[in-house]
Amino acid sequence: MLYMESLTNVLLEVLQDMFAQMMSRKLIAIAPLFLFAVAGLAQTSNIQGDVKGTDGKPLQGAQVKLDRTDIKQSFNVKTDKNGHFLYANLPTGVYTITVQVGGKDVAQITGMRSRQGDNPPLVFDLAEQAKAAAAAAAAGPAAGPAPGQGQGKEDAGMTKEQRAEYEKKLKEQEAAMAKDKALQDAFNAGMEAKNAKNFPVAVENFEKASTMSPTQHVVWAQLAESYISLGDTKNGAEKDANFEKGIAAYAKAVEIKVDDANYHNNYALALAKGKKMEQAQAELTKAAQLDPPQAGKYYYNLGAVYVNTGQNEAAEGAFKKAIELDPTYADAFYQYALVLMNKVSLDKDGKMVAPPGTTDALQKYLSLRPDGQNAEGAKAILEQLGTTVQTTFERPGSKGKQPANPKKSK
Repeated sequence: MLYMESLTNVLLEVLQDMFAQMMSRKLIAIAPLFLFAVAGLAQTSNIQGDVKGTDGKPLQGAQVKLDRTDIKQSFNVKTDKNGHFLYANLPTGVYTITVQVGGKDVAQITGMRSRQGDNPPLVFDLAEQAKAAAAAAAAGPAAGPAPGQGQGKEDAGMTKEQRAEYEKKLKEQEAAMAKDKALQDAFNAGMEAKNAKNFPVAVENFEKASTMSPTQHVVWAQLAESYISLGDTKNGAEKDANFEKGIAAYAKAVEIKVDDANYHNNYALALAKGKKMEQAQAELTKAAQLDPPQAGKYYYNLGAVYVNTGQNEAAEGAFKKAIELDPTYADAFYQYALVLMNKVSLDKDGKMVAPPGTTDALQKYLSLRPDGQNAEGAKAILEQLGTTVQTTFERPGSKGKQPANPKKSK
């Protein structure tokens, strides 16, 4: 799944260069800040799946045990109202996954070797399992050998109809297991290629996985990421075509997992790359509604996309919204100030005049992150604007001024 995007930092040398050029011109125009998505490779494993009850409906509150067998470790998680479970950041290894209902084991998968990042979703269908068990019970304890191994005295008590039903169930189970293995293989091959930045191969395998299991949102999300990443390596019509396919894949993921804020966020970023800004805004609004504590970051991401596409007015609004939602978001203050600097002008004496709020935003950044990566850049801008750089800050409720306490972005 794409993950939370971040902005690259502007180097001090670039700023100084920029200001030198600005001073030599009557009208000022600051070049847009180019922002790049950073997607770190996961070093842990995410195991998730769905549990359906004997009535065929999602089973809420089922206990899912994840027992690591190559090293003795155990983890537990319960299914949500949709019968879904997710255990993220597990150590990679070999696992036995057991579903318990009422304290009793009702379904199990053994020998699952987890991979880094997302693994193919698991499905535990207790209704289908019950049908298979009923068929086996009808066959009696002396059901005899598996299909293809002949029929001996031990299954003499089984009628022809019972034998046919039993063999049918076994074949269905074998086919399901083969399909699951093929899905797992395609997904794993896609992840391996994606992590190696071999995006054409990643797309090929995730497309194959989406055909085999079109209701798995994780598959669609990984396919979307691969298409978007592939598009970043192309130009012109080929770039646009890959972006469109990535957008379509994200739309599928969001349709299946409509309550996932990260999917809405990543879908929005893909839409923005496809220059569908109104839809991107709508998706980020949904993400903010679903995950209020992270709302500031979603608007920060939108601001980054606007800057990359040269839409400074829109970027200004997005960064301002991020600040309103999270007044401690230091980087949002800094990027807001950079966008405002596009409106810098010169007075009759040749002195730079910045729009209202620019110096306040830079001082706010320094109060929150005096030793931050953009601190030197913020100080350089303030000096060019002829503003005294504030080095001490008064905390609410304190007596006198004290050094600022750095805070991490949420």
